[in-house]
Amino acid sequence: MASKVIISDDSFERELTSREKDILRSIIHLYILKASPIGSRHLAKYLEKEMKLSPATIRNVMSDLEDMDYISHPHTSAGRIPTDKGYRFYVDSLMNIEKLSGRDILTLKKNLSAGSSDTVLKDASKLLGMISRYLGIVEIPHLTELIVLKIELIALSTNKILVVLALDSNIVRTVTLESELHIELKHLDEITVYINERISGRTLKYIRDNFFEMVSDIGHIDTPLIRLFIGSIDKIFESQSTTERIHIAGTQNLLKNPEFEDLDKVRGVIELVENEEIIVHLLDKYEDTNGIKVLIGNEIHTEPLKDYSMIVTNYKIGSASGAIGLIGPKRMNYSKMISLVKYVSELISLKD
Repeated sequence: MASKVIISDDSFERELTSREKDILRSIIHLYILKASPIGSRHLAKYLEKEMKLSPATIRNVMSDLEDMDYISHPHTSAGRIPTDKGYRFYVDSLMNIEKLSGRDILTLKKNLSAGSSDTVLKDASKLLGMISRYLGIVEIPHLTELIVLKIELIALSTNKILVVLALDSNIVRTVTLESELHIELKHLDEITVYINERISGRTLKYIRDNFFEMVSDIGHIDTPLIRLFIGSIDKIFESQSTTERIHIAGTQNLLKNPEFEDLDKVRGVIELVENEEIIVHLLDKYEDTNGIKVLIGNEIHTEPLKDYSMIVTNYKIGSASGAIGLIGPKRMNYSKMISLVKYVSELISLKD
């Protein structure tokens, strides 16, 4: 089934002719492959099997496309490169979705078919980065909205307890509690049963906000552990920090792209990866995206990402949902990358 791509509302000065569309598509294809400005002679040779056009004719068409801001003319070269507007028109109107190779499909299925959701989401970012050679990004769901299925209390010592929360969507959370007082461990199993009876089936947020009332009738059980529990309620049932809400992988592969031979651009990538908060806030906007969203350059509305493109969609595991996608140079292979993001999203969602 064809992937749904959400298109922009940009309006164009006039409808491009068939020849203009063919030449724009070819410029973008060549620029994706070569990462260098495309000249008229090179383009004439590339197109000679499909259409016989002289370099002079192609130059005239390129000039018209440049006047309409679909391509631009770098000062240091006689060739042309696509603009954000050119890429947008290509994605919306000229591109054919490319199928993933059998090898890529086998790799993805093999590595994303088993394991906990935490592990799968981390592996998904690594695989996206490896196959695309861009940044693979996976947003981890907001834990506070997940339902607690079961809690386990495991004694590590007489003053240290490991709390294991089994959440829906196959997600597990562990928290270590430590008390200055000696904890009587003989009631541990009884207290575990007692707490499970009251919190199972509730969201982390509800439990955090109402835990004291939920255990108010605990008087018949030894209470130091309950007091420790109540005193640590924010720690146990809190949401993740921003930096705990995203997996980013593929930086080394991204830096192998020709765009990053410039040291300033390398520094920009490193700063982008280190500033995870920017990406988390960006992904939060698209965790409910219906279909595939392609954002190019300034469409991302984030200054550090103005020289990049982002392909993003959502995934759902149980009641958990989040955004998943790629960040890479605007000169990315959109037709394959859309298929890649869509397929990984579908594989993760099948774990439900």
